[in-house]
Amino acid sequence: MVLLIGLILCAGFAYMVYNALLSPNTTFEKSQVTVFIPSGSTIDDVAEILDPYIDNSDSFYQVARRKHYDQNIKPGKYVLMKGMNNNDLINTIRSENTPVSVSFNNQETLANLAGRISQQIEADSLSLLEAFQEDTFLKNNGFTNETALAMYLPNSYEFYWNTKAESFRDRMNEEYSRFWTEARENKAKALGLSKTDVVSLAAIVQKETAKVDERPRVAGVYLNRIKRGMKLQADPTVIFAIKHSSGNYDTIIKRVLYRDLKIDSPYNTYKYTGVPPGPIAMPDISSIDAVLNSENHNYLYFVVNVERFGYHMFASTLAQHNRNKAQYVRWLDQQNINR
Repeated sequence: MVLLIGLILCAGFAYMVYNALLSPNTTFEKSQVTVFIPSGSTIDDVAEILDPYIDNSDSFYQVARRKHYDQNIKPGKYVLMKGMNNNDLINTIRSENTPVSVSFNNQETLANLAGRISQQIEADSLSLLEAFQEDTFLKNNGFTNETALAMYLPNSYEFYWNTKAESFRDRMNEEYSRFWTEARENKAKALGLSKTDVVSLAAIVQKETAKVDERPRVAGVYLNRIKRGMKLQADPTVIFAIKHSSGNYDTIIKRVLYRDLKIDSPYNTYKYTGVPPGPIAMPDISSIDAVLNSENHNYLYFVVNVERFGYHMFASTLAQHNRNKAQYVRWLDQQNINR
């Protein structure tokens, strides 16, 4: 009898262990769900995060403590599969941190970039901005507050969700260094431009035309102007100068007026010769390569082509440019475009 009772107790205990460890403990109907465990989380925090997705929190607690998960909680993004038992759940959130795809496009400021990235990884926008602007980092890597934006190349990158701000910044610096191959550096030197100058010029090209196939020709215009000591006279730099001076980068400016050309800003290429002190936005890689592989021509001017929207009319002489410009101005007046 005692033996029988012992066997029954052992069987009951084994069932309890099986039920806690190996019995399915998910409630969601989808094939999988994603959860994010923040840095510094406790076992209670994790249980609260998982609560909407598991059937029995008590059994999860028991198995978590038996497996000492509560002593080694790791932050990150984790994918839970339908039908997982507690053992599967804990093994997953202990060792299967899943990368996230982080992407950003043509941000105009480091603050905008920080806001964009903070929506995709755990680091908040303030810590990211502080990392981007850290004096020691900028100095050690050859950047200034004005050129720092040049380091960030718009693209998609894989990161762990719990990546720290400094780690994100350092990875972007590695990507920047990897992008600037010896071949690209030699092309920049042949143009008499630094790497950040190339990016700054590429940002203007990017703003001037959305047509990738036209960017080498537009870049050629600006390079011709630089060779001749002419001002770049790029409207996008005036728009940026207005925003930079006011501190309001959300300002929408549809048309540059003659009075705007007089704004006293180092970014105003109607007032100052040469490339601006830093990029007015993040250019695409296609724009950077358009500068490095610009079209060889004699054009010095261009204006919107009203018969082929998105593209421009190019001219080698001011007389021809003025004729092209008159056509564009007439079209603007007909549209009644103003601020």
